Amino acid sequence: MDSIIQTIAVYAIPLIFAITLHEAAHGYVARMFGDDTATQAGRVTLNPVKHIDPVGTLLVPAVILLTSKLLGGAGLLFGWAKPVPVDFGRLHRPKRDMLWVAAAGPGINLVMAIIWALGLKLMLGAGVDERFFVAMAIAGVQVNLMLMALNLLPIPPLDGGRIVFSLLPHSLAWKYSKLEPYGMPILLVLLMTGMLGFLVRPMLMLGDAIVRLFL
Repeated sequence: MDSIIQTIAVYAIPLIFAITLHEAAHGYVARMFGDDTATQAGRVTLNPVKHIDPVGTLLVPAVILLTSKLLGGAGLLFGWAKPVPVDFGRLHRPKRDMLWVAAAGPGINLVMAIIWALGLKLMLGAGVDERFFVAMAIAGVQVNLMLMALNLLPIPPLDGGRIVFSLLPHSLAWKYSKLEPYGMPILLVLLMTGMLGFLVRPMLMLGDAIVRLFL
């Protein structure tokens, strides 16, 4: 029981910050390109309460993380926050600008992974060897790289799906967008069959390599 509570404590803050900044980044970049829907809804904020979905942000990640830990795994993370409202029709150039709005979330997760890694390096360099804070910094890197990699999967409505839509020619893009209603069932099937970890691994490795450049 103590190890379970400790695991929750270690991952809670990194996970909340990772999801909060991810969603806020979408709204902030959308505002830059002409759509202030998220701003009007109060979602361009660092207040996690505005972004947390009780089931997707708290319950589902906790259950999956703890289950994977109890089964002897390294710890998996899967979850979601309240989607930031974006009216793509209000963007200056909707199809092109969608790419930058979508990329903002995974991009800020990569930045946060680098910040957590630098924090870990500074702590160890200063002789701070408090296990809890070291574990939290490591979790911060892992959580943000996992969210980055997961959201970059080319499955609508994930950010990767939005990016692919933006890059495809118009005729193919609209056909591709018809996959969106099936995006979550596809993800759940991939998760239950163990394929999700296999698919995100290349992006995780790339993110890890980028983080190491700053160390």
